[in-house]
Amino acid sequence: MGFLNAFLEFLGFGIGLPFGLLIGFFLFVYSKPKDVKDPVVRPLHELDTDALLDILPDIPLWVKCPDYERVDWLNRFLLDMWPYLDKAICAMIRSTTKPMFAEYIGKYKIEAIEFEHLTLGTLPPIIQGLKVYETMEKDLVMEPAIRWAGNPNIVLVLQLLSVRLRFQLVDLQIFAAPRVALKHLVPTFPCFANIVVSLMERPHVDFGLKILGGDVMSIPGLYRLVQDMIKKQVASLYLWPQTLDISVLDASTVVIKKPVGILHVKVVRAKKLLKADILGTSDPYVKLSLTGEKLPAKKTTIKKKNLNPEWNENFKLVVKDPENQVLQLQVFDWDKVGGHDRLGMQFVPLKVLTSRETKEFTLDLLKHTNISDSQDKKQRGQIVLELTYVPFREDSIEFSGPLDGNDGRGSASGRYSSDEESLSGAGLLSVIVQGAEDVEGKHHINPYALVLFRGERKRTKMIKKTRDPRWNEEFQFTLDQPPLHELIRIEVMSKRTSFSFRSKESLGHVEINLDDVVHNGRINQKYHLIDSKNGVIHVEIRWSTV
Repeated sequence: MGFLNAFLEFLGFGIGLPFGLLIGFFLFVYSKPKDVKDPVVRPLHELDTDALLDILPDIPLWVKCPDYERVDWLNRFLLDMWPYLDKAICAMIRSTTKPMFAEYIGKYKIEAIEFEHLTLGTLPPIIQGLKVYETMEKDLVMEPAIRWAGNPNIVLVLQLLSVRLRFQLVDLQIFAAPRVALKHLVPTFPCFANIVVSLMERPHVDFGLKILGGDVMSIPGLYRLVQDMIKKQVASLYLWPQTLDISVLDASTVVIKKPVGILHVKVVRAKKLLKADILGTSDPYVKLSLTGEKLPAKKTTIKKKNLNPEWNENFKLVVKDPENQVLQLQVFDWDKVGGHDRLGMQFVPLKVLTSRETKEFTLDLLKHTNISDSQDKKQRGQIVLELTYVPFREDSIEFSGPLDGNDGRGSASGRYSSDEESLSGAGLLSVIVQGAEDVEGKHHINPYALVLFRGERKRTKMIKKTRDPRWNEEFQFTLDQPPLHELIRIEVMSKRTSFSFRSKESLGHVEINLDDVVHNGRINQKYHLIDSKNGVIHVEIRWSTV
């Protein structure tokens, strides 16, 4: 009897449950809806606590959170543009899904997959608030709160043998809070290279799915199962820190070349130079620079009345593209009055150099860059120089070697000579003066910045009549040793454009300790200006070792 009772109970449950679900499904689908009365609209101050709690999720974020801004103008723009955006987005969906559907045709008895109707409806998404973050980097970060209760009509037809199955998506609702970052701001339209999108919380997605005219999402248990599945899939793809990267500009058009090494140039001597002066002599000096750079050229000292000068002077040039940059050498005759006469010139492509290997060159001076010029047969002498290209270490973002600049790897591996070991502590200090805020002067306000370090003095351009100047200028210092326990001073000055006895005025200054830069490789901060009421200056400093 016990076995028979158990069998009958199991049989009744197995038959009754599907039968009850089937009846409930048809009653829900084919039952006539009741008339719904319009809600009563009352001011917020007349609602009790329970009513306020019920409507709290629907209140826009710009009402609840003061750091979110109201963007009615943007919602109005979306409303006017939505008919055109609808067609453009639907066309993109069709073109994207067409090759995906083609992969399944012929498999699993599938003969065709196509959209019978595809429209996103007449209701655009609504942005309930927009929060913009201020960052120290060259990007723009914002968080819009998006709600979309749309009325799309998306019908997908699946032809399986001779049976056509219609799947219809209706009553779509999406609530999401994405973070949108416009990264790598560049001076090329549209002024940013990438769009990076990530979700800060799991999105809410609700929709109806009709198959053969019946809403399958009304089946008990299926709705919550689909909800959880969608949230997990979307979260695994785009929930922060996962991101969706959208490339806007080609990387080759927006790449900003950064220093990758230092070229050590030793100008040794010149021989048999031209006689440029009346008395049969010359006063030569050498100018050297790298192509593709806007920095002033380096100069040797002037050797008076000498056609075979000996310089033995060392220079350091910052290299950004060793495969394409060229060292340009020009020998001039110094004149007290008028322009200086060029005695000759020569070029050395950096790609002929081997890293960390010193190479000596003896070059014939030319009149100009056209080597094949048959008329240029005049002997202009020779120049002798030594070149060493030392690239930055890949791990130079963090300084971890001994404080004396010798990391000890040369003697252990035997790969580097004694000269190369002396360069192991050398590096490049890059100072980027981004801008200042709330600077003010007593008599005039035409601010510019001065960067003072180890006796060198470098200056930004002057911007007239502004309290919030934006310079975005970079200055470089090539150093033999890491700048530990040293300070760099940055002064903000103002200069009157017309004649005055008080032509210059200090707007504030700051002294920055470089220890953190050496140990961390980079700092990017805003500093309050000393002797300024509210002035702030934004500075980025990088240290790269060779």
